[in-house]
Amino acid sequence: MWNNGYMKSPLFKVIVIFLVTLICLYISLPAKLPVRFKVGRYSFEKTLERGNIDLKLGRFSFKRSLDLVLGLDLAGGSHLVFEADLSKIPEGEKATALSSLKEVIERRVNLFGVSEPNVQTSLFEGKSRIIVELPGVSDPKEATALIGQTAQLVFAEVKEIKEGEKKTNELPFTFSGLTGADLKKASVVFDNTTGKPSVSLEFTPEGAKKFETLTERNVNKVLPIFLDNEIVSAPLVKEKISGGRAQITGDFTLDQAKKMAIELNAGALPVPVKLVEQRTVGATLGGESIQRSIRAGLIGLFMVVLFMVLSYGFLGLVASIALFVFAAISLALYKLIPVVLTLPGIAGFLLSVGMAVDSNILIFERFKEERPRRPLREALEVSFGRAWDSIRDANIATLTTAFVLANPFDWGFLHTSGPVRGFAITLALGVGLSMFTGIVVSRNLLRVLVREKNKND
Repeated sequence: MWNNGYMKSPLFKVIVIFLVTLICLYISLPAKLPVRFKVGRYSFEKTLERGNIDLKLGRFSFKRSLDLVLGLDLAGGSHLVFEADLSKIPEGEKATALSSLKEVIERRVNLFGVSEPNVQTSLFEGKSRIIVELPGVSDPKEATALIGQTAQLVFAEVKEIKEGEKKTNELPFTFSGLTGADLKKASVVFDNTTGKPSVSLEFTPEGAKKFETLTERNVNKVLPIFLDNEIVSAPLVKEKISGGRAQITGDFTLDQAKKMAIELNAGALPVPVKLVEQRTVGATLGGESIQRSIRAGLIGLFMVVLFMVLSYGFLGLVASIALFVFAAISLALYKLIPVVLTLPGIAGFLLSVGMAVDSNILIFERFKEERPRRPLREALEVSFGRAWDSIRDANIATLTTAFVLANPFDWGFLHTSGPVRGFAITLALGVGLSMFTGIVVSRNLLRVLVREKNKND
């Protein structure tokens, strides 16, 4: 039987690391890998194919394509810049209107079928703009027409099927006369009794009358709300609602309530947009960039391994194995998350390759100082322990820089460029993984190998 002591042993950890690395290698391989070799009269030629992930465990499901997602600069595509007309929006609601507009555009681009689009807001010379990058779309006319429409928010009613009436393929809804133009605003509020978040609706005077009539004839029925022909919510009407105010309650998280309010405001605050810039990026440059980056990465990896082996001998060889584990896990994570890989993103990965051995260099230099006065295994343990403070502080500084560059909260005083964020994300992933491979992988490999080599000490 296994016990906690065995599971904590270095050998068990090395076996787990080996299995994880094998899984990551499988994920990292291309979808189709041709294998050819010939030995004398015997030859073997076959194309190995790898499928995608499709897991279902009860209610939980996880689907993921295991192909690398390339950004605009590598896959080619279209770069579109739209300018939003906020002149009719009150000053205090402009930020909300722009956020709602971004939400609608993201929804429409996703419905268009574009893989991993990049949609971001920008303020340029006092003008509010939405920048849309569509990888793989060389003819963006249809996407431009789709994006350029004003959001359509409508309230619907469920059709009643009378006895004896045949079911048809028509939608079981009829659209009422209540639209986004009748909705003044939607906001997140908290229930006074339960403290749970809910969404408050406030209608215009004319919309309040329409809403009262609509709820009166739909008591104890659901009232679907559509945005661009997609259901945003389908609340149950418990009673006739007068006064132009209503609340959508439910078991919402705060994020879910905020998202629903943004989607409803997207229809309540229609913002016209116009295309002010359009560029098509060719994929040829992307292909060349990938090939050169792969070549640079392989050369850099070889140089790092050579330096480590020449400088630290056996210890450097173990660090090189850890570096191989680092590369396999990194590439697998890029596919699983997935990370939209751009040329700056590849640069971030290449930079993290060199940084992946920084922790080992600190440990091995400390080992040179500890070895003369301690046994080999004890010197290694002390070196790992005493070098940790320096490794932690250095990596926290780099992760802080990556956080600022990534700007995950879209702070206006920081850069919001997609390529810069791509660089920051791959760099942050690389730094985090380097701490794992430099400390956990290298340490346990050395514990196993040194113990076997010196078991008679």
